[in-house]
Formats: sequence, structure tokens, C-alpha cells
Amino acid sequence: MFEKQAKNVILAIGSNLGNRQYNIEKAKYFLNSDEKIKIMSSSAFYRTESWPNKKDPYFLNIALKCITTFNPSELFKFIKKIEKSLGRSKSYKNAPRTCDIDIIDFSQKNILLNNIDLKIPHPRMHDRGFVLLPLFEIDKNWKHPKNNKKITQLLNNLPITSLRSVKIL
Repeated sequence: MFEKQAKNVILAIGSNLGNRQYNIEKAKYFLNSDEKIKIMSSSAFYRTESWPNKKDPYFLNIALKCITTFNPSELFKFIKKIEKSLGRSKSYKNAPRTCDIDIIDFSQKNILLNNIDLKIPHPRMHDRGFVLLPLFEIDKNWKHPKNNKKITQLLNNLPITSLRSVKIL
């Protein structure tokens, strides 16, 4: 059980359908409009080609550092409501989407909630330049909660092609 004191949270937001920048700004607005979460800092926008199908529209991505009194399950349900309100619908894996919000880190804890298919830290975040670069921008001292590696180590482990495919706007 989590206490009701504020926890540090890292969120990643991406969009590759419609007005991407507007979708992300609207997601930030919805996040910040609830008294249980407050955005402390936001990265710049990063442009990334779609994966695994590079023919899909490109993504815009950001990272947010927040504080919240939500527990992980409540936060997950809240961000799913935001995604839905921005037009996200269930489709095939890695389908283009108006808004995707991932919980990257929740107070440096390792969390597994099978009933809602939630794993924190995000299981593939350490392989994704479009997550690590914006995260580095907002927290240069961040460490991975599972392997305790510094973000600089994680970035150095990425293939150079992965880093070059992410462009800051």
C-alpha cells in the first residue's frame, strides 16, 4: 500500500496522429488539471520515426517530471482516461495513436500489477532513445530503479543510429 504523500513520477507522452503537439499539450493540461498530480518540469518536443513500421507517421515525444498523490493503479487509470478523451482507441500493437502516456518511473520503485497489466519502470524504456533523451533533459541524475544505472550509462548503451533517429524540435 502506498502512503498518500506526494511521489515523484516520470511520464512519457507520444503522439503520431492528428495535431501531435496539440495532443501532447492537451494531455499535459488534463494531467495538471487534477489536484492529485502536478507537472514539475517538461522536456522539449522530440521527433522520432515510427517503430516498427517506419512508414507510419512520425512521433512527437516528451518527458514529464511530476509529483502525485495517486497510487500507481490510480495513476494508470487516470492516464488511460486522458488517452481515451484524446481519441485513442484500442487497436493493434504499435498502431498509430493520438496519445500514448507511459509511466516510466514511480518514486524509484519496481511495481508489477498484473490485474491491469502495469509494469514500472517501463520494461523497454532503457532501449528507447525517444524516452531517454527527453528524460535526460529533465533529470540528468536519474537512475534506473531496477538496474541502478545512471541515465548517461543507458544513453551510452544505445546504438548511435537509435540516438540519431531522435531529433529535438
